[in-house]
Amino acid sequence: MIIRKADASDAEGLTELGAAVGSEPEGWLVTTNGWRNVSDERRYLRAIRRYPNAAVFVAEDEGVIVGRLSIARDQHPASRHVADIGLMVAASHRRRGIGTALLEAAVDWARHAGVRKLELHVFPWNEAGIKLYERFGFVQEGYRRKHYLRGDEYVDAILMAYDL
Repeated sequence: MIIRKADASDAEGLTELGAAVGSEPEGWLVTTNGWRNVSDERRYLRAIRRYPNAAVFVAEDEGVIVGRLSIARDQHPASRHVADIGLMVAASHRRRGIGTALLEAAVDWARHAGVRKLELHVFPWNEAGIKLYERFGFVQEGYRRKHYLRGDEYVDAILMAYDL
C-alpha cells in the first residue's frame, strides 16, 4: 500500500473511485449526481498541486487507487488554522488501515502547513466512519440538521474535529 500526493495522472482512478463509492446504496458521498469527469478531475488535481493551502492524497494498491483524502485550509483570516477533510476508501479495501494511513498523511500535511485543527462531516448512518474517526482521535463537535441536499432530501451531518 502506498500513500502519496495525487497528481494529474491519477484522475481516471480517482474518478472511478468516486463513482464507485458514490453509487453504493448507503450513500456515503454528498453528491448524488455523479463525480467529476476525468478531464475535470485532471484539471482539479493540476490546480491543487500548485495551491499551497490544499492537497489530495491517494492510497494505491498494486497500481489501483483505493482511497482518497482531500484537505483544504479555511481561507477566512480568523479560521486559517482550520482545514476541512474528505475521505473515501473503496469498499473492497475498507477495514485494512487505509483510512487511518490517509488521516496520518493529512495530519502530517496540516502540521507542515501550520494548521491546528482538522474538521470533517460524516453522515449519522456511517457508523464505521464515525468509529474510525473516533479511534483516530476526532471528537463530535456538533450535529447539523438537514445540512446537505442529497437528491430531493435534506440529510443530517455530524461535525467532527481533531486538534493537532
